[in-house]
Amino acid sequence: MNSSDHPAPQILLRLRRQPPRVPHTSDHARTTKITPISSRSITRALVEGFARSGGNLGDGVLELAAGRHFNIQPNRRPLPPYPETEWQRLITTCQEVVDESYAAHRRALAAIPRGDHPAESGWTWENFCWLLARLGPVGTPAFAREIGVTHSVFHNRRPPAFYSALRAVFPHLDVVIAYRLLFGIYSGIVPDGIDDLGVNDIDWAGDSTVLLSYVKRRTTGESLNLPRPAVRLLEQWLTHSSLLRGLVEPADRDRLWLGLSYIGKPFLIREIDRVAIQRWVRRHDLLGTDGRPLKIHRARIRTTHHAMREKRAWTGNARATIDPNHTPAVEGDRYLSATTAGQRHTVETVIEDAQHDLLRRAQPPTVITEEDAVALADGYPQLIAAMNIDDDTIRELVGGARDVFTAACADQLSGLHGPVGKPCPARPWVCLLCPLSVFAPRHVVNLLRLKAFFSRQWQQMPAAHFMAVFGPYATRLDQILGRFTAAELTAAASEVGDTDDEVPLRPEEITA
Repeated sequence: MNSSDHPAPQILLRLRRQPPRVPHTSDHARTTKITPISSRSITRALVEGFARSGGNLGDGVLELAAGRHFNIQPNRRPLPPYPETEWQRLITTCQEVVDESYAAHRRALAAIPRGDHPAESGWTWENFCWLLARLGPVGTPAFAREIGVTHSVFHNRRPPAFYSALRAVFPHLDVVIAYRLLFGIYSGIVPDGIDDLGVNDIDWAGDSTVLLSYVKRRTTGESLNLPRPAVRLLEQWLTHSSLLRGLVEPADRDRLWLGLSYIGKPFLIREIDRVAIQRWVRRHDLLGTDGRPLKIHRARIRTTHHAMREKRAWTGNARATIDPNHTPAVEGDRYLSATTAGQRHTVETVIEDAQHDLLRRAQPPTVITEEDAVALADGYPQLIAAMNIDDDTIRELVGGARDVFTAACADQLSGLHGPVGKPCPARPWVCLLCPLSVFAPRHVVNLLRLKAFFSRQWQQMPAAHFMAVFGPYATRLDQILGRFTAAELTAAASEVGDTDDEVPLRPEEITA
């Protein structure tokens, strides 16, 4: 899919076919708002028609008429995120529908090898599954003829096993709606991007990574590295719809959201509108906090996804904006101002943590050399004031009793980067900016190994990504190494092998 799926001329033709609105004389406000837009559209059409018929136009006139059409929209308040209770109810309902339908589908697949033709072996659920897997999504008249009875006889008997088998073998509208809503909850993709997805838009990068390409109609093609829950859901959906995908026409097989619109009718889903979604809500008794059926706005699902994404903790690696097409002002108005009380508290906590982190980065690193060791043992005023530690702790710092990988830590149980009272879970490079770290000559070897790790990461990561993840640490590392002598750096460099084995890394951090 690309942006050519929605060319501007087609949009213009739809506008031309709309009948002109005759405003009421008392509706002055709306008359003054709509009339200029309508007249501009008519003028553009007249100019373009005049040019096609051979008329001469001045320089730039035709280009202006064929340019982008700006339609002034009334000011609209952004939809606030769903309250947490409604959000959890929606997720739970979708998960229940998806899990129950997928479990029934797996039972149907297991029953197909055990089945036989219903005309010979009886009208059992297994036999109906067996025949549906061979006929495909046919209507009840064609199915009745296949088993040797008339449609009226089959319709009068209404075998419940047939309709149960049909729901289990092929996904239907009720199931497809649940999958699509849950996929939007997990991924945060715009609703029109989810609607138009095709199987070819899925780019598998390994067993657990998916790069999904989609079209945002008001901009252009975009891509997203799907979160793990969205990847698992997508894998399950492809398995759930694979049997139906193999039985439909080739032109329909590339559509991702493939399902039947009604039980017993071979109509594939072409579009899911708001009416169908609200009927789905009523069928599953999904209620809001006011006790009424929950109103599903898929754009509001996207807003809630982004509002919940960074709620738990500040990682330092969050994107500056949620949507690259938004300015920071629009981003703040849409996703930060429309929050619940709990989310506002979380946002304020994130801001406070970020400000505190900036203050810590502005402090100079605590580096001691051989000449400083004696003075540090007697009492180092800067260190005592910054860390609030006693003489025994200072002696342990100097003697190496509190060493971690890249530094000596004044208090690993402080809870600065993890739970209070438990060992610090921070990665080795986080110590470079930690106010509890003390760097001594014995740490130079590991500091150089970390510098080599940063160099390898720089070679395999985009520059912007590297600077967002490792940039502040790499800058502080250069400041720390600059405090040591050339002889100390040269001696330590001979022990650096420039391999990942020298640094305590997790599997996802390996550069090889």
